[in-house]
Amino acid sequence: QVQLVESGGDLVQPGGSLRLSCLASTDLFSIYGADWYRQVPGKERELVASITLTDNANYAADVKGRFTISKDNRKNTVYLQMNSLKPEDTAVYYCHTERTNFGRTYHYWGQGTQVTVSS
Repeated sequence: QVQLVESGGDLVQPGGSLRLSCLASTDLFSIYGADWYRQVPGKERELVASITLTDNANYAADVKGRFTISKDNRKNTVYLQMNSLKPEDTAVYYCHTERTNFGRTYHYWGQGTQVTVSS
């Protein structure tokens, strides 16, 4: 059973920084990459950043230039460095990855970590 455990969420003032971590129980990030999503109450979960197995990264328009996704394959960990945080970045952040086996795709999610940006 694959498990993803996020950490690093906190209350931070506008303009501040946080680094989220996501630890996987097995080596998936080096094969399938990973994503960070976020969700606020009443809204759908939205993709924030993605990283491929070859470390190519993509970002949502509203975080590009402020957030950086990275991974350490030796530690089975993916990170999200968030700088210049804004109140609208407040959300629960989720780590996601997937694997494919015999034509089926299995999705894995962490439990989420709360990020609150407020003065």
